[in-house]
Amino acid sequence: MAQAHREHLRQALDTLRAHKLRSLLTVLGVVMGVGVIMLVAALVAGFDQNVTENITGYGADTAFISRFDQGPHIGRRPKEERLRKPLTLEDGEAIQEKCPAVKNVAVWIANWEQAHKVRYRDNEVAAIDFRGAFPSFALVYANATLREGRFFTDAENLHREKLVVLGENVATALFPSVEPLDKEMLIDGSPFRVIGVIEKPKGGAGMGDEDRRVLIPYYTFRKIYPAAYEHAIRIQARKGQLNLAADQTREVLRRRRNVGYNQPDNFSIQTSQQAVEQFHQIIGMVALAMIVLSSIGLLIGGVGVMNIMLVSVTERTREIGVRKAIGARRSDITWQFLLEAMTLTGMGGVLGILLTSGVVAVIRQATEMAATVPFWAIFVGEAVSVGIGLIFGVWPAMKAARLDPVEALRYE
Repeated sequence: MAQAHREHLRQALDTLRAHKLRSLLTVLGVVMGVGVIMLVAALVAGFDQNVTENITGYGADTAFISRFDQGPHIGRRPKEERLRKPLTLEDGEAIQEKCPAVKNVAVWIANWEQAHKVRYRDNEVAAIDFRGAFPSFALVYANATLREGRFFTDAENLHREKLVVLGENVATALFPSVEPLDKEMLIDGSPFRVIGVIEKPKGGAGMGDEDRRVLIPYYTFRKIYPAAYEHAIRIQARKGQLNLAADQTREVLRRRRNVGYNQPDNFSIQTSQQAVEQFHQIIGMVALAMIVLSSIGLLIGGVGVMNIMLVSVTERTREIGVRKAIGARRSDITWQFLLEAMTLTGMGGVLGILLTSGVVAVIRQATEMAATVPFWAIFVGEAVSVGIGLIFGVWPAMKAARLDPVEALRYE
């Protein structure tokens, strides 16, 4: 039996070599379908790795607290969210004081209603992530590791010193050829002295792979922008107590914000793990949608394979009659054409794998995304392509096997 299958496979390869162009055109749908499946798998895996590193880069033992519900949203936020009372510095202080499971609290303030710019001589950067923070920011945020310099102190914060710590991309843009430390730069026209540069986090921070953070002391921010009110809080839990810390924080904030027993929270608390899980759900739905779309290409490719195999049966009717006349069984004819269809689509799968691997390599070099084709995607892609040949090759193979040898030998 194995010897017969090897002979059938050899015949299938001979047929494909004899009709190279026709074979290539036949499997284009399979190539595209398999390629899309693998490309989606590679991009999802790379994007998942980057975003997971980004989220957990804030600290695996941390939780973020905002007055707005977190996660993706479309359009304007609901009126109920927009009318919520802002978080305050006192909320952060209460969490630190009344939550035993909380190790550190980082409160920061921003003024999203104003577009901020930073400048050094002729170099200017807009669209910055500008915040007023406490020194605890460097303790709570795991991705706030300093590449050089230092963070501001409690005393400098209380005295409203005009000091600034820059994200790596901002520092590079403002000071492309000079050392940034101790240089005086302008933030919205006000002079600040650079005392530190934050190392660009692995996986990116804020905008893609860029770190556009510009951090100044909290009380300095309040002095320059007295109308600013938008606070956010990130807590760092004691080891192994993240869920307990989140529960204690929720209890404290509900009391302080006068939330009734049966009323929902008018704020949100999201741990890093919850953010990763939420992202996985979203990316899973996107991947499913893309796979469904790619299945259309596979279906078209399968129909093309069936069509060309039916043509092949017609062209080789006399050959089939001769084989049956010299003793070939129905199963031999069936396997011959099935293996030919499976070989055809299998070769299309290999071509799709090679093309996708090249595209992914280009994407990885051009975007720094950790895109890579998973081994399981290669296996699934090839298995699907061979399966398409098996499914859509059954009818032509059965038609060939059922031919009457006498009628087949008379066929012109």
